[in-house]
Amino acid sequence: MGKRSAGILLYRLVAGRPEVLLVHPGGPFWKNKDAGAWSVPKGEHEADEQPRAAALREFEEETGLALDDVELVELGEVRQRNGKVVTAWAAERDFDASALRSNDFEIEWPPRSGRRQRFPEVDRAEWFDPGTAREKINPAQAAFVDRLLDLLGATGRL
Repeated sequence: MGKRSAGILLYRLVAGRPEVLLVHPGGPFWKNKDAGAWSVPKGEHEADEQPRAAALREFEEETGLALDDVELVELGEVRQRNGKVVTAWAAERDFDASALRSNDFEIEWPPRSGRRQRFPEVDRAEWFDPGTAREKINPAQAAFVDRLLDLLGATGRL
């Protein structure tokens, strides 16, 4: 079985219009990448871990915000080009993107230098309107934005 991730697409309504929160991966490989590089806050989980629990854990690890008190609405799965299957949920909640607090990871950088450096898993979080989100997000994950909009429909509420 290939790698699996789970995450949460946070959304808010501003003047009746939805915005979604996306995160940009940290580290030197992603530093100068923008379009197609952003993601739903997510992370990998093992086969024996419930995806919903993994999504809640990973969201908090990548943003610093615990979502213990929100309703989660399933958005289904997508398969990314690298073969990873991502399961996502939607949740309505505001979040101050400048308050982002992400876990760190360590890698050898520069490669083959023998030096280890720490980088944040996520270096930025931003709110985007759906059209901009589709341009920024990993192409496979754009389906989550579309599914959220379908669920919101004309009422603007799930």
